[in-house]
Amino acid sequence: MLLHSFKFMLLVLFLSQNIIQSYQQLPILKNYYQIELTQVTGPESIAFDFKKEGPYVGVSDGRILKWLGPNLGWKEFAIPSPKRDRKICDGSTNPDLEAICGRPLGLKFNHATCNLYIADAYFGLLVVGPDGGVAQQLATSAEGVPFRLTNGLDIDTNTGMIYFTDSSVIFQRRYIFLSAINFDRSGRLLKYDTRTKNVVVMYKGLAFPNGVALSKDNAFLLIAESFRKRILKFKLEDGVNGYVPEQFAQLSRIPDNIKRNEKGEFWIALNSGRGKIQKDAQTKLVVDTDIPGFTMDVIGVKYDEDGKILIQLDGNGGFTFNSVSEVEEFNGKLYIGSVVKPYIGILHA
Repeated sequence: MLLHSFKFMLLVLFLSQNIIQSYQQLPILKNYYQIELTQVTGPESIAFDFKKEGPYVGVSDGRILKWLGPNLGWKEFAIPSPKRDRKICDGSTNPDLEAICGRPLGLKFNHATCNLYIADAYFGLLVVGPDGGVAQQLATSAEGVPFRLTNGLDIDTNTGMIYFTDSSVIFQRRYIFLSAINFDRSGRLLKYDTRTKNVVVMYKGLAFPNGVALSKDNAFLLIAESFRKRILKFKLEDGVNGYVPEQFAQLSRIPDNIKRNEKGEFWIALNSGRGKIQKDAQTKLVVDTDIPGFTMDVIGVKYDEDGKILIQLDGNGGFTFNSVSEVEEFNGKLYIGSVVKPYIGILHA
């Protein structure tokens, strides 16, 4: 009973960091810098377009923003709904307004079409063209059951199939505490066929399914099952007889988004932690970010396709990295997202 209560308290801590704003920071490491947001917070997911421009982020007021560089700053790229009220929403950090304003949690460009696909917690699965604007709603339910918390996604660019998660069919994001209290296991893994416009439920009964990432050859799919602190692997060839997951990794912290790099390796963000890279060889990055005598506090892990740990990312015990939602490896840098912070963190990998 005591152990169960302790696990529950860990869940509550995780959830509180996903709702309550936090602006405390530690001194920034010399190989690390930030891109600050203006007014808004929570760059949960990060994407780069087919021209390698960006980053693009989804933020607390429901918009998708694009970074144009230090001279021009952030520019609005897309909004999730034509009904979104700018007077109420623009600049909002209030979770109670998310149902009106939207809350994009997953972003992914299909580089074959240049379209950006969005998993919005309240508006469902969306798409917007390469010029941005108002996103088009693609799906809001499956098997007659509405999405309540659309979360992560990835795309098979060969087929156009979109794989995504609905973290709960009961609780919306603003009621995430109730999901934890009830150890909600109503989450679903789904796929959307861009050709037929059909949504298929691949697997049910998941405890807050979160991030999604396809393997480089599109043979299997990883998803983060947050409440069980594990990563599940689904072999896509098994679909004929029903999908049977196997455990890819058991984690010490609660996983959030999963991102694959160009080599086919997977970065898994662990929500809550502290900015040191640890790996077998001594590199400049290891030396620059090392704080002697500090115990490893993992906020991100890179795995190969076989589930072997390659790198662990450690925040060194402070508030700069105490809420990490995503680690995106792009052009020799690690872009670090957060569901509550007013910035993107960047490390030279």
